[in-house]
Amino acid sequence: MLIGADAKGQKALVGLGDRSWESEQAWQELLRELKSRGLAHGPTLAIGDGALGFWKALRHVYGQTRGPRWWVHKTAHGLEKLPQDLQPQAKQRLPAIWRAPDR
Repeated sequence: MLIGADAKGQKALVGLGDRSWESEQAWQELLRELKSRGLAHGPTLAIGDGALGFWKALRHVYGQTRGPRWWVHKTAHGLEKLPQDLQPQAKQRLPAIWRAPDR
């Protein structure tokens, strides 16, 4: 199932099917269907539940859609690898990385 939102935040169901949602091919079919129905430029941002096929298909069909940056989990997992005395300083400096416009 795909739900979209416009610039005003109004949500709408944009795609639904009975496919195997872990499959890249199934996602490509759905995304190509959306493209043929008028979503020519693709979404600006996509958020998914971890279905790897979705992300591969999205890159293949639209190419430029951004995904979310899940910094909370990355931060927790990264900080726990540091010695405890360095963790507070590292945690203070991490927001500069989150706010960076690119890598």
